[in-house]
Amino acid sequence: MKKTGAGYIFQSEALDIILSGNLPDRLSGLLSENGDIDVLGDEDGNRLLALKRTVFDTAEDDCMEVELPSSAGLMTFRIDVERITTHGTDGILSVITDISETRHRERVLKTLLRELSHRSKNLLAIIQGIATQTARQALSLENFMVKFRGRIQSLAYSQDLVTDSSWRGAFLFALAEKQFAAYWSEPRMPIVATGIDAHLSPNAALHIGLALHELIVNSASHGAIAAGVNSLTLDCFETVFNDKPALELAWIEDLPEADHARDHGEPSFARTVLERVVPIAVAGKAVYITTADRIEYRLTIPAHEYEILTPVAD
Repeated sequence: MKKTGAGYIFQSEALDIILSGNLPDRLSGLLSENGDIDVLGDEDGNRLLALKRTVFDTAEDDCMEVELPSSAGLMTFRIDVERITTHGTDGILSVITDISETRHRERVLKTLLRELSHRSKNLLAIIQGIATQTARQALSLENFMVKFRGRIQSLAYSQDLVTDSSWRGAFLFALAEKQFAAYWSEPRMPIVATGIDAHLSPNAALHIGLALHELIVNSASHGAIAAGVNSLTLDCFETVFNDKPALELAWIEDLPEADHARDHGEPSFARTVLERVVPIAVAGKAVYITTADRIEYRLTIPAHEYEILTPVAD
């Protein structure tokens, strides 16, 4: 029994203890009088006593599991009960195995699967919203496909960072760099990122990634990126929102040539994302200002959507 890590108790028909060995410390009290009830409690103790009597009467093996608190956390034991005859004595053999680690892994796996299901549903809802809004404003099927693919790819970039961190989130500057990569081939980003490199929650990472994508696409179409000039800044600093700590993310883009012909107030999916979808998703607020020579986007992020992590010293 020692090699298996299991303990055992052999009892007579009257449930007197004849032999025992290798019991876990947490269950050593089973060897005392009324030990089943004293150690396991009334419900589990009486259930085990009834199980032993049934096994002895029917000679059919059975088992049960019990959970007990300990200083190390919740412990789970499997008790296999069978009727055996040894040295001319009929009795009940109870084999006790500590399966705490197995059950803990199962609980963790179930929690992860529930979380994965929840996050998958959220992601599908985001994709459905993107598809609907893109279709409403698309001028043609080709136009829809180009814009839709770009937005889905943006989600994929953000999701990669979140997944790589075991679903803990993503750093803001890494998120910006990832989003820029599709539109800027040079190693150095066409933007000056300053301030706090906050670690965003998975929810914030996905939605802020989408906001950055819309800003970058706009810039790549007829802004600073399209003109090949370095007139973009991305700043993140501490602020207060609803009397609580928060961050403000500020995108400032000075346009190389004033575009007076463009209607900057025209409704678009990008404006919907920036002014409504993203701030609602993170329970914050946003301001999006476009003029002929400047684009400014400010997003306030509440504290529950980020952490400010201190770098670990080498």
